[in-house]
Formats: sequence, C-alpha cells, structure tokens
Amino acid sequence: MANLAKERKALEPWTAIVLAISIIGAINWGLIGFFNWNLIDAIFGGGARETTSAISRVIYAIVGLCGVVLAILYPRLRSRSAHLEGTRRPAEVR
Repeated sequence: MANLAKERKALEPWTAIVLAISIIGAINWGLIGFFNWNLIDAIFGGGARETTSAISRVIYAIVGLCGVVLAILYPRLRSRSAHLEGTRRPAEVR
C-alpha cells in the first residue's frame, strides 16, 4: 500500500503537466473550431493559413468545449479523489 502511495505521489507532477498540455490543446482546437484562429500559431508564429472543412471545425469545437469543461471540473475531481482515498472500505479496516 505504501508503494502505491509513493508511485502516485511521483506521478502527480507528470499528471498535472500532461493535463495542462491537454487542456491547452483542447482550448486551441476550440478556438480553431469556433473562430478559425490558432492560438499556438499566434504565439509562436508559423503554420499554414489553410482553411479547414466544416466537419473539422465542428470536431475542433467539440474537443475545445471538452477541454474547457475538464479545466473547470478538474479541481472538483481532484478533491473528490483525495477524499475517496482518505476513506477506507469496511473490508480494509482491521
């Protein structure tokens, strides 16, 4: 049980980094889908100024909305997970 806790603690920073990159990517896709504007290209330059198909923009918009929802819900999910880890099932209590 202690090893599992150590592994989770070691993975927390990586989980946060991967989640942040995923949220940023999803929001960028949403910006492309809704406004045909690429935030990453605007910040770092480059990128072909090509038009995207309507279906691509719809998919980008949906992924963008999912990223925004995840960004909003993540603190709740994290606190709920911490709360559940702190409670034990009756079979585990000795």
